[in-house]
Amino acid sequence: MKLLTGVFLSGIILFNVNNIYAQPQTETAVIAYFAGSPATLDKYDLNQLTHIIFSFGHLKGNKLHISNARDTLTIQKMVAWKAKNPKLKVLLSLGGWGGCAPCSEVFSTKEGRSDFAKSVKELLDYFRADGIDLDWEYPAISGYPGHRFVPEDKDNFTYLVQELRKVLGNKALITFAAGGFQKFLDESADWKPVMDVVDFVNIMSYDLVNGYSKVTGHHTPLFSSNPEMESTDRAVTYLEKIGIPSNKLVIGAAFYARVWKNVPDINHGLYQSGDFLRTYRFAEVDSMVTNKTGFTKFWDDATKAPYAYNPSEQIFMTFDDMQSVRLKTEYAIRKGLRGIMFWQLADDSPAGGLLSEIYRTKNMNTLKKN
Repeated sequence: MKLLTGVFLSGIILFNVNNIYAQPQTETAVIAYFAGSPATLDKYDLNQLTHIIFSFGHLKGNKLHISNARDTLTIQKMVAWKAKNPKLKVLLSLGGWGGCAPCSEVFSTKEGRSDFAKSVKELLDYFRADGIDLDWEYPAISGYPGHRFVPEDKDNFTYLVQELRKVLGNKALITFAAGGFQKFLDESADWKPVMDVVDFVNIMSYDLVNGYSKVTGHHTPLFSSNPEMESTDRAVTYLEKIGIPSNKLVIGAAFYARVWKNVPDINHGLYQSGDFLRTYRFAEVDSMVTNKTGFTKFWDDATKAPYAYNPSEQIFMTFDDMQSVRLKTEYAIRKGLRGIMFWQLADDSPAGGLLSEIYRTKNMNTLKKN
């Protein structure tokens, strides 16, 4: 009887284990921020996305506000795409760089957080959208010049997402954009209570060398080439080590380049002094580094990141390309992350661009798994 019972129990255990592993895995998310016009949106195939985030709404008083008729039409077009892509989730986003000046003050009070959460519900119901993405840059640390930040922002951010969940219920998506650099990771969010409430976090693993830097570098590397270097993997590893589930982490890709001038012709301009010049859309970058424009493109195998240099003009460029977004997508799938997001769709080439490469890589890896 004991032997039979043991065999029987073993069979049940094996059956249950096999069932666990037979369960379909959550689809790797491909998430686009979009800050373009309604006409620009029409150029892209949203069937390649799982989520699209309207960028941006702002605060008007204590409430989330959509600024104008153009933005309203953009959101309506996003939601209409759900008829073609039923899996597509549409989120509204608050803030952005320079777009959250009153956030610290408004979210410092219970009344402000309550009013905001109610306004979000009203807008989600009106547009039939699926959720809210918070892009407050940044709670508790310096962000856009002149914007208020105080240590209390960290706790107030926790209270904010908790209030949103209470008001929106469990079906609405709540996400936020997090700086991919160590100071944000250490000081801006109380990670465990926040991640208990939100669906996932969009790690902005770009601008890691920003426009204020007087030294060039990779602004969106996958890996660090030294212990002090910010990177995608460094941010993911930090969050996993403090107990954040991998399947709530979304890594970021940059659909734009950052460019420095007055960069000496040493090491092809990488890690040299310079003055920030501007950004370029990927659609422009691809042409600049593949045609005879004076730029030579290089690949850093340690960081898995491309860069380009024009020695005659002493101009340095850092960006994501087809190879780097492919490796980022494979990294997200391999590590069981929630997915990959990017800023922003309107910077991509409408056909054969970075989104197409992410989509192709995701599908190829899904086929390999099956």
